Amino acid sequence: MGIQPHVLLLQCLISTFACNVFAYSEEGADKTAKSDGYCSRILRAQGTRREGYNEFRLRVEGDPENYQPGSTYRVTLYASSPSYFRGFTLIALKEGKDGDKDEDYAGNFQIIDEEDTQFMTNCPPAVTESTPRRRTRIQVFWMAPPAGSGCVILKASIVQKRIIYFQDEGSLTKRMCEKESLLGEATEKPILECCACGTAKYRLTFYGNWSEKMHPKDYPRRANHWSAIIGASHSKNYVLWEYGGYASEGVKQVAELGSPVKMEEEIRQKGDEVLTVIKAKAQWPAWQPLNVRAAPSAEFSVDRSRHLMSFLTMLGPSPDWNVGLSAEDLCTKECGWVQKVVQDMIPWDAGTDSGVSYESPNKPTVPQEKIRPLTSLDHPQSPFYDPEGGPITPVARVVVERIARKGEQCNVVPDNVDDIVADIAQEEKEEDDTPETCIYSNWSPWSACSSSTCDKGKRMRQRMLKAQLDLSVACPHTQDFEPCMGPGCSDEDASTCMMSEWITWSPCSASCGMGMRSRERYVKQFPEDGSICSLPTEETEKCVVNNDCGPSSCLVTEWGEWDACSATCGLGTKRRERMVKMLPSESSECNAQVAEVEKCLMPECHTIPCMLSPWSDWSDCSVTCGKGMRTRQRMLKSPVELGECSEELEQVEKCMLPECPTDCMVTEWSEWSECNKSCGKGHMIRTRMIKVEPQFGGDPCPETVQRKKCKIRKCKRGPGGGEERKRRKEAREKRRSKQSREPEADEQPAGCKMKPWSAWMECTKHCGGGIQERYMTVKKRFVSMQLASCKDKKEIRACNVQPC
Repeated sequence: MGIQPHVLLLQCLISTFACNVFAYSEEGADKTAKSDGYCSRILRAQGTRREGYNEFRLRVEGDPENYQPGSTYRVTLYASSPSYFRGFTLIALKEGKDGDKDEDYAGNFQIIDEEDTQFMTNCPPAVTESTPRRRTRIQVFWMAPPAGSGCVILKASIVQKRIIYFQDEGSLTKRMCEKESLLGEATEKPILECCACGTAKYRLTFYGNWSEKMHPKDYPRRANHWSAIIGASHSKNYVLWEYGGYASEGVKQVAELGSPVKMEEEIRQKGDEVLTVIKAKAQWPAWQPLNVRAAPSAEFSVDRSRHLMSFLTMLGPSPDWNVGLSAEDLCTKECGWVQKVVQDMIPWDAGTDSGVSYESPNKPTVPQEKIRPLTSLDHPQSPFYDPEGGPITPVARVVVERIARKGEQCNVVPDNVDDIVADIAQEEKEEDDTPETCIYSNWSPWSACSSSTCDKGKRMRQRMLKAQLDLSVACPHTQDFEPCMGPGCSDEDASTCMMSEWITWSPCSASCGMGMRSRERYVKQFPEDGSICSLPTEETEKCVVNNDCGPSSCLVTEWGEWDACSATCGLGTKRRERMVKMLPSESSECNAQVAEVEKCLMPECHTIPCMLSPWSDWSDCSVTCGKGMRTRQRMLKSPVELGECSEELEQVEKCMLPECPTDCMVTEWSEWSECNKSCGKGHMIRTRMIKVEPQFGGDPCPETVQRKKCKIRKCKRGPGGGEERKRRKEAREKRRSKQSREPEADEQPAGCKMKPWSAWMECTKHCGGGIQERYMTVKKRFVSMQLASCKDKKEIRACNVQPC
């Protein structure tokens, strides 16, 4: 044929069919040729090639400058109208690599539509077209490579007729570099051996920032909460959870149900690998001002072998979304303990449930996937979705702050002077100045404070002198006192309840003999950690009144409360009563007074601002269907001159009647399509879309697709027309009897060789009614006049008729 192999190589960029032809033509020349270098040969191919202008573009959804390792991105290759392309090739290379080796390629492509795209046979990392045809857009997914891969170059080549566009710079090339680790995400820094001495105590405080104001999309207004915090301080041999790992059963139960029970069981089974179990209460609702309720907090300790801290808490409701820290190292390189850690948190996916929104139904992920951070491009229905691919607004902040150190510290440079002074002061306070010649027992626990209120009191502890070895040396006291206040009154005891003083005792319940009396107090301030006050708010005790109760005495109850005054203004009366509990033994009558009446004076009547009639019945709803309003009124009965009346005279409230019928609404008809036949009788179609679906008994929708006949011109007839007409008539009758069968190439006139039907082209609309086309082309054309009727064929059908 005189065609050089390198020319056929360029045709590989036109279609996979040409690639296969080229591979076949080379096989005879060199059967030992390998496909390993085939990708690099495509990249180095030279030929008819020119720079593509802005009519063609390669785009990563959101146009991000950086990629998140392991995340998935939608990649689109498209042509601006009226341009189009027939073939394409898409690759992803590490920056500076030539594509000679497998490791030169970055990430992995994922096919979305197998009718549109496929992996290249001789170059698996590349994506190409499945069928060569006219198109304006293709889409694939690209999964970014793991951390440490550096910058990546996405390259596209497109073929329009015989012109190949392949740019190293410009709209067909996209450069993306690895995104720096977000706050709250795992880092791959190695965990070093800890050289710190002694132990350190920390307080973890969790500040939730997940609110409707900060995250308005689909925010769940009911049942939003943070589950109980669960975690531990542990060694590097134990991993509670980590990015890229799989969730344990305990992590799964926290992630999906918010239950920390199984997670705590797993932690406690690790024995010496764990120093402290970290727990804090759940927070309902998810966000509250700090002046209403203190942020959840928990204290824990670390030492040289268990210097890592991990925790997690569920974002509820959600499929399996959590926040937390994983293996946070609190040991410094200078052999000290970290003073403070502040981290903003973004949610992560436990990989056990496939839901995409807060309240998605349970849909287990099978097989289970790895734990990963959520991104703004995960799914359009995600509440964190951002088509621009921006960062997710943090949902929480955690503060881990050192509050004490114990034991000898081996770091030479203190973290700060104030901290060291505080530690020294604590050690000095605990020093014991008891002479060595005096042998004592241990101190007893401190007694309760002598004051139950915030007034100052005292508490005491004591010990016993067992022996005095030197009588010339005096032994100190055996009792120790210190000032104190009631529970919750001291600054050091802010985590307990602060109570009011006791109210005076009530009168004795009996007027003679044994009775009961009580007193009460109330909670002045609740604990900062949100726990419930367990201190009693009521006390009762026995009381005795007139113990010498004679047999002839009546036993009556205490007086009840006074009734309301009988007058609303001016002079009136009020009454109170008491009951006889026991009659005298020798009589059935009781002379004790059981009722009292006295005068009462209300404000002068002319000072009453207004007198009102009762409310009227509610009016009918303002609408006959749907949501409306109704009212009721009352009247002012007192004269206006008696004073101003500020009471409302009318009330309005919402009312709801059955929903109003909604009629179907449709758009205008589209233009008629082209005739589906190039000659003879055919048909055209037009469509319209549904704008509003009928509801609650409204008018139904009319037809959305119409068809009408069309006739272009008579088809030319060759010699032997009678025979040909007869054969065509038989073929038509055969087709009518089998309408469901697809037209095949062998139904063409004898000697006419046709290619199979192409795949249906992409629908012109995503919804509301569009059109699809497909083609059957002549495989080989003859000059013979008898075969003049062998023509390319085209079919049209409606698609995506569902409303938008």
